[in-house]
Amino acid sequence: MSIRFTIEKKLDGALGRAGTLETPHGTILTPSFVVVGTKASVKALTPEQVHEAGTQVVLANTYHLYLQPGDEIIRDAGGLGDFMKWSGPTMTDSGGFQVFSLGAAYGKDISKVVSITDPNFLIPERSSSGEDPLAKIGNDGVSFKSHLDGSLHYITPEKSIEIQHNLGADIIFAFDECTSPQEDDRYQREALDRTHAWAKRSLEHHQKLKADNQKQIALFGIVQGGRSEELRTKSAEVIGAMDFDGFGIGGSFAKEDMSTAVKWVNEVLPEEKPRHLLGIGEPEDLFMGVENGVDLFDCVGPTRIARNGTLFTKKGKINLLNAQFVTDFSPVDEGCECYSCVNYTKAYLSHLFRAKEMEAGTLATIHNIYFINKLVSDMRASILDGTFFEFKNKFLSGYNK
Repeated sequence: MSIRFTIEKKLDGALGRAGTLETPHGTILTPSFVVVGTKASVKALTPEQVHEAGTQVVLANTYHLYLQPGDEIIRDAGGLGDFMKWSGPTMTDSGGFQVFSLGAAYGKDISKVVSITDPNFLIPERSSSGEDPLAKIGNDGVSFKSHLDGSLHYITPEKSIEIQHNLGADIIFAFDECTSPQEDDRYQREALDRTHAWAKRSLEHHQKLKADNQKQIALFGIVQGGRSEELRTKSAEVIGAMDFDGFGIGGSFAKEDMSTAVKWVNEVLPEEKPRHLLGIGEPEDLFMGVENGVDLFDCVGPTRIARNGTLFTKKGKINLLNAQFVTDFSPVDEGCECYSCVNYTKAYLSHLFRAKEMEAGTLATIHNIYFINKLVSDMRASILDGTFFEFKNKFLSGYNK
């Protein structure tokens, strides 16, 4: 078996659970946050720093690694973990999100999670650049131009699986189409049928490669369906019936109904297999996901905002470029035991950001990763000791979004 998932304790009155996910490169205690190392690197940190910040598992981006340095180079280096010198579990996405970011979202101010009151949600054709999309979707696959050099590429489900097998992560994902939250019902249905067909092809090719190469790689299928309960439920039924090792919950969400959509899906998916919520990393959303049965999360958010000077605290986010922190000699978050908080002050980190020192991004990223890892670890502990809802209410009551 490629992975083994065991549920240790279920959350009373909800879908949440604490468990263990055994992989060829170590056991993940769930729920767990998956730190994103897009190009086989967590920006600004060494693998040792990533580990010391409490990280259990790292996810890399299939699309980016395919283009640079190339999946065959990583294969020849011994696989993703050996290439980046990360000894723990690894994951790769399918490249499906780039179908969205280089297609429907290209040149437009659209994100994966958007409020229904956001003007960009209400104006489908709004574009800030007027540029043509770099990705074009057909029933067989996706053609796209490289954002690096403009070269033309074509990715099918089979090609995505081959690339991911070369990358050699412990857990990989089926190729899917992530749709824009603005797409109408007709297109959402068309895209869902395509995602289900691609899932079947991904699984068949994965099983063939696995038999040929004897690699212990697990494949997760991805549930789509947008904001529609009918489509989300249908997708969970179709993908859940396939012989995947676990499941990803993908697509775009409206902020107001994301928890409902996650609950629809997890009420249908097989309980005994792990579930991964793709691209979600805000503290309040992590609580929502855990309560509704999510075991794994990944998101570039915590590391991306860190490099821009925004850090998590128990009272909410702060931006160290604000004038009030220039002479603030307290740690970023009182009581935090990360390397940055134990050794440095807000004033010092504020200075580093203002001086544009590289160390600023390093110390800020260490803190944000530690903060999110610790938060999800505490959620796990609270499930095990029966205090999840008390912990959730206490944290969110003091957290200013």
